[in-house]
Amino acid sequence: MAKILIVEDNALNIKLFCDLLAAHGHEPEAVTDSRNALDAARSFSPDLVITDIQLPHVSGLDLIRMIRGDDQLADVPIMAVTAYSAQGDEERIRGAGAQAYVSKPISVARFAQTVDELLQPPVEESEIEEPLLNEAEESPGPTESGGEQAES
Repeated sequence: MAKILIVEDNALNIKLFCDLLAAHGHEPEAVTDSRNALDAARSFSPDLVITDIQLPHVSGLDLIRMIRGDDQLADVPIMAVTAYSAQGDEERIRGAGAQAYVSKPISVARFAQTVDELLQPPVEESEIEEPLLNEAEESPGPTESGGEQAES
């Protein structure tokens, strides 16, 4: 179970996001006023922040930058959700520090999948195991002894 902070000013979207997250075993916390989002994030200590981009008072882009600049929250993954998707928006949103971008109206399956992906611990390169092949287990190639001849 993950603690997920939602910053959204639309009541229907808040209900949808909270219901989806709770159904997947997460603990959602909603903030409707973006001016309170940074303080709420500090006290809630979320595992993930989901924020709308078009918010009154403090934009989602500014909020993402503030979270990235906060020592306590800098490493928390951020998913941006927005109905406004013009050319270059995804690059601008990712450039501000969000790891994911989902456009509204959301696909429930894509939303849930993106949340799951963001909550996965990062895999360290040293943890990736290369498959070990035993030479006896390797099958011969098409031109090697025992393999089929390549057709011309």
